[in-house]
This record gives sequence, C-alpha cells and structure tokens, in this order.
Amino acid sequence: MPQDSRQPGTLRILISTDAFPPVCGGSGWSTYELVKTLRANGHRVVLSRPVFGPRSRGTSTVYDGFQVREYRGWAPPVPFVRNYFKNERFYGPYARVLADIVGAERIDVIHAQHSLSSPAAVIAGRLRRRPVVCTIRDYWPLCYWTDLIHDPRSVDLCPACSSSMMTQCVRPHAGWGWPFALPAIPYMRANLRHKRRTIGGADALIAVSSAIASDLRSRTSDFSETRIEVIPNPVDVAGIRSQAHDGSPPSPEHYLLYVGKLAPNKGVSKLIPAVERSGLEWPLIVIGDGPERATMTASAARSRLNVRLLGWLSRKETLRWLCRASLLVFPSHGPESLSRVLLEAAALGVPTAAMVTGGTRDIVSSGETGLLSTSPEELGDDVRRLGVNTELRRRLGQAARRRVEERFAAPVVVRRIEALYEELLARVEAGAAR
Repeated sequence: MPQDSRQPGTLRILISTDAFPPVCGGSGWSTYELVKTLRANGHRVVLSRPVFGPRSRGTSTVYDGFQVREYRGWAPPVPFVRNYFKNERFYGPYARVLADIVGAERIDVIHAQHSLSSPAAVIAGRLRRRPVVCTIRDYWPLCYWTDLIHDPRSVDLCPACSSSMMTQCVRPHAGWGWPFALPAIPYMRANLRHKRRTIGGADALIAVSSAIASDLRSRTSDFSETRIEVIPNPVDVAGIRSQAHDGSPPSPEHYLLYVGKLAPNKGVSKLIPAVERSGLEWPLIVIGDGPERATMTASAARSRLNVRLLGWLSRKETLRWLCRASLLVFPSHGPESLSRVLLEAAALGVPTAAMVTGGTRDIVSSGETGLLSTSPEELGDDVRRLGVNTELRRRLGQAARRRVEERFAAPVVVRRIEALYEELLARVEAGAAR
C-alpha cells in the first residue's frame, strides 16, 4: 500500500515494545536507546505497549518526551490459562490496534521488541502491507520458559522442546503440583509452534547476538526462509560514563563485583567458591536479589570472605559501583543472549572474568577484552589472574572500552537498523509499484 511522500532519509516508525522506562529491565532500556537515537536522527517514532495487570484510567504514559500508547489486556491468574489469554487470545485484538496506528500515523516500518509485541506486529504488517522487523533478545521463540533451562541444578541446556524434555522442565516450574501440569504439555508445544510460525512471517528478525541467531536457525526449521540479522542492543556509552562518575566513589579501594539476579541460571552458586579459590582478600560486592539470596547468604557466612549483599540498587548507584570495581565476576551458565551488565562494564573499562555462555563471546574475547572460562575452577583462576596483575586489568579494560565504542555504541548500531529499514521499505514500495 503506497504511503504519502516523505523526506529522503526520514521514516515514520512504529515501535511495539513489551517494556519501556522508567520501570523496566534491560530490554526496555535497550528499546529506549533505540528510539532515542532514531529520534535524534530525525525520524518520527510512535510507541505502543501491551500492558497486563490492574486496569487504570490512563491510556498512555510519557517518558523523556515519548508518549507510549498502552493497550491493556486481561488474563486470569491461572497458570497456562493466563498464558493463553496473553498469547493466542491477545494477538488478534492487539494486531488490529497496531494496524489502526499504522493507518492513522502513515507508518513506514513496524519494529516489534519482544514476545507479546512480535506476533501481533507481524499480523498488523500483513494487514497494512508494511515491512515488519522483530528483535529477538532471548529464547522465547524456542523455549516455553524462555531460558532453555530444564533443570536449574544442571549446567546443560535443554536440547529441544520435545514432550519428554517438557515433562522434565515442568517439574521445577510447577513444584509439588507438577503431575497436574503434565496435561498442559500439548498446549505448551502448540504455543511455541504458533509463535514461531507467526514471527517467521516477519520481513526480518534481528538476533541481538550470534548465539541467538545460531539457535534460531539450528533448533527449529520454522525460520529456514526467514531473514535473520545479527545486530546487538544499542548502548549509550556517554550516558553510562556520565552516570557512573556522578557522585562520590564507594569506599573500598579494591573490590570484586557481581551484578544480576540471584538465580540458578546466573551461576550464583559458583560465585563464592570461585572467589575463595582465587585467594584474593578483596571484598565481594553483590548487587541484586532473587530466589538464591538465602542460599548465598548462608554460603557467604560459611566462607572466609567479606561478602556484602546490597540487594537491588538504582541504575545510577549500580553504575557507580561498577565503574570503580577492580573487576566484574560473571559466573552465569544460562544462555545469556547479550548481557547488559557485560556491555556496561566494558563501556566503563572494567575487566571481566566470565563463564562462556550464549552471546558472551560477542562482548568478551578471552585474552583481549576479558577472560573466559568453561568451569568454576577456571573462573576462580581467572579472578586470581586478574586480581594480581594490574597491567592485565588495565590492558583488557581499555580494549573492552574500544570494542563497545566500535561495535555497540548506539549511533553505530542504529545506523545498521536504519539501513535494514530502508532496504525492506524499498522492497515493499517496489512491489506496490508493479
């Protein structure tokens, strides 16, 4: 469908996102960096967000001048039934809302940012004959639980969402009532197939890391005909550095730092043993909270370490601690798609000792911008190696800063996304002109 004429190089872009500041996680902040940079480059950005939960009078929120149009859905608080209402029952109505926005705002390109937004965006694109891009930031198209972890106690990732593997993964998620959840497995498998086949119709999928792209191609055939581009999340390097240096520094001269959820897939059970193995006497600062907090508190009490569990802090406070850390310890064994903590540490020149997982290799090259290990023992050795070698910490930290500036800085990343928009739009317009 031809659109009204526009100025060369400027686009009208509809961003549908599951999350957006000020209250959000990493995906919401990454979306914000995208739209902020698009706006600075002269594009017209329209934002829509699906919202579930208590109903409110308002239909939009505003952050940094961005008006986010909210579409409020409803889902009963019943496992699996809730998911059906947030997926299969939701996509059609939300797609019609997006299609209406496309028509009213003369949108050129639709870009969906996460699991609730993407299927509806693809349907809306078909209705309005507009190109659709979906960003994939984790494993929601491949895993019902989004993390590929079938057993929190195991470091092995789930090989496939077969009936037998789903029987195993239901147990830790459903607890004592897991036998009653087994009849839901056919729905779980159908839900995944529906999502994959719908977003497979997008004009392009953006995988935020090479690991995500590889898994999308290798774990299912539903994307065999779908264009997949590897483009990372954009990072506001200058903003990170400004916030990190705003305020007085934390008190310890040297300290190790962990930032993240205290959960099994984050490898927190390896953290204290790895630091003990290193032999360093520096304090271990832990920023975050989660289901493993009690276990970690007990482990810290049994150790000889000075462990400080600070809980969740504001973004600015976290960046202040990160900026002045001697090194970041990253023990995660879950399939990290593209860790925001690693990117922020790199932007601040903080060297990292990390476990190899998911997209971590896209950020950390072992011996160049940090150290990578394949076992908890190696992680402890790497922590010691960095702790005792000031020059190594300096060299790796500086190289990490340069890599973020060259590959992950928002202007660099958004230029690639703009080029993709223009290419897809040109194809649609060429087809409409025939």
